[in-house]
Amino acid sequence: MKRRFYISVALVFIGLSSCKKFLDIIPDNIATIENAFALRNEAEKYLFTCYSYIPANGSMAGNPAFSAADEISLIYPLTITAPAYGIARGNQSVVNPILNLWDGAGGTSKDLFGGIRDCNIFLENIYRVPDITEQERNRWIAEAKFLKAYYHFYLFRMYGPVPLIKVNLPVDAPASDAKIYREPVDSCVNYMVQLLDEAKNDLPLIVADPVNELGRITQGAAYMLKARILVTAASPLFNGNPDYVNFKDNRGIALFNSTADPSKWEKATLACKEALDICTNAGNNLYYFTPDASQTGLSTQTRTQMNLRNAVNEKWNPEIIWGNTNSMTSALQTNSIPRGLDPALISNTSPAGLISPTLNMVELFYSKNGLPITEDKTWNYANRYTLRTGTDAERYYIGLNYVTAQLNFDREPRFYASMGFDGGVWFGQGKTDDKNPFILQAKAGQAAAGVTVSAYSTTGYWTKKYVHYQDVIGSSNNTLSIQNYPWPEMRLADLYLMYAEALNESQGPVGEALNYLNQLRTRAGIPTVEEAWSQYSINPSAYTTKEGLRNIIHRERTVELAFEGSRFWDLKRWKEASGALNTPIMGWTLDQSTAQGYYQPRTIFTQTFGLKDYFWPVREGSININRNLVQNPGW
Repeated sequence: MKRRFYISVALVFIGLSSCKKFLDIIPDNIATIENAFALRNEAEKYLFTCYSYIPANGSMAGNPAFSAADEISLIYPLTITAPAYGIARGNQSVVNPILNLWDGAGGTSKDLFGGIRDCNIFLENIYRVPDITEQERNRWIAEAKFLKAYYHFYLFRMYGPVPLIKVNLPVDAPASDAKIYREPVDSCVNYMVQLLDEAKNDLPLIVADPVNELGRITQGAAYMLKARILVTAASPLFNGNPDYVNFKDNRGIALFNSTADPSKWEKATLACKEALDICTNAGNNLYYFTPDASQTGLSTQTRTQMNLRNAVNEKWNPEIIWGNTNSMTSALQTNSIPRGLDPALISNTSPAGLISPTLNMVELFYSKNGLPITEDKTWNYANRYTLRTGTDAERYYIGLNYVTAQLNFDREPRFYASMGFDGGVWFGQGKTDDKNPFILQAKAGQAAAGVTVSAYSTTGYWTKKYVHYQDVIGSSNNTLSIQNYPWPEMRLADLYLMYAEALNESQGPVGEALNYLNQLRTRAGIPTVEEAWSQYSINPSAYTTKEGLRNIIHRERTVELAFEGSRFWDLKRWKEASGALNTPIMGWTLDQSTAQGYYQPRTIFTQTFGLKDYFWPVREGSININRNLVQNPGW
């Protein structure tokens, strides 16, 4: 018992140094399990150790989904820590996998199975603690079970079928017991759901002590995680996938069911509705920006953009179901603010401005009519790269008399809220009104162009969505005031979209699915699905069929959740990654000083994605140690 404790604690000490708020606690140098659970305070520290394994999803270093798909381009070779960008560029390997969360080998990733083992230690020993109420004990048990489910799910999305670590092995167990097997997909899903069902009702509806406990698990987070697991399990990658019909372990047990089960979407629908009800009872609602006394003159256009930006970066706003205090976002923002945003402060080298949305993503956002730009009969897609001059009608989006690409005109508010571009308006930087906004100038020789080889946008676009509008570049060098916020691990908009998707898959294009889509579209300042497609689309009846509405929902998720780490997992579970991620990654021609030269699309690199890329490889060394762990197909 003592030996197992030493191993588990050693694995987490390094990760604890970056934790915030309640996670900013390192367990004392306790010699035995008995001492670790002899007092309430020491047991609580051990619970926070279990929390400390949560991946830093608000950072390029920790979130594999930020840069492994086609949303983000970075300076290459890398000038920041962003290992998953190597996946996008085809550098994944079985010898030393990028972001190896299976066993954390190499020291660059968290060991999620180690986190599961520490959760098991906690669950085995929490009953020893004498000075704790039954209610608090039950809550802590529920938190540990949630974390076990979360870590299993994180691994499940990455690796597919995984071993289920339900209990830790005794120290004196024979070596053969440690040679565990990967469990079939359905077994994995059932166990994760079981843990959440056991946990959810012992969690608080809301955090009663926000000063000390924000970021801890609530009922809403547990119900939403269950919904996310079941939506994933119902999706084509895991539900009746014929590509893995021969994927079996060395016992001959099939790890995938090759026959699709429609009832999985029904279960997902019910789970999403339960999660929505719980979150509504907890007071969660879609975020709408409320200006303060100094901002009453803001235009409707700017307020709409603030509805969308602040839904992500206004900490603890009512849309946030779970904020990850283990992952704050100051570095994410610093690397998203354009250097030269304010030409008068171009000498300030603090902003890096190197997290760059791709031209691929630019084209996926809707037109102002709420349609894909390839489907809007009023939007000239063929001429999207031609030049156009900003007029007074676009003054809240594009600089007056500024020449930029047609592609940047007549787009939906989420486009302007999510990214900056040459000629684009950037509200913030200490301004309280939008009468004289900052206009990005990014062509060669202009303020926001590539100032240094390590701090520029490789595409000509910037991730404005990450940046809080009250961040301010200082007047002296190396000063940058950042409104740091925890990464929004779960927000209500995602749940709305999951529910709409599950409803359409289980019942077809019913009114309730459209209702939840339309609530998001209304906030985004675009027409409803029915109005947009009926009036402006070349395919006006698309939303009336299951397949048509499925395509709409998939695009709605791409746009609403852009740059939040959703698209990477969505493309995989929908089995659309092999199409979307086999394309050139594009940007503008940055070394040109004229609009005619700058607005020429160029290829940054060509992405490739094959069947093997749907899942991470298990490290070759782990396979060599335990031959019962079969490798994922293609690796």
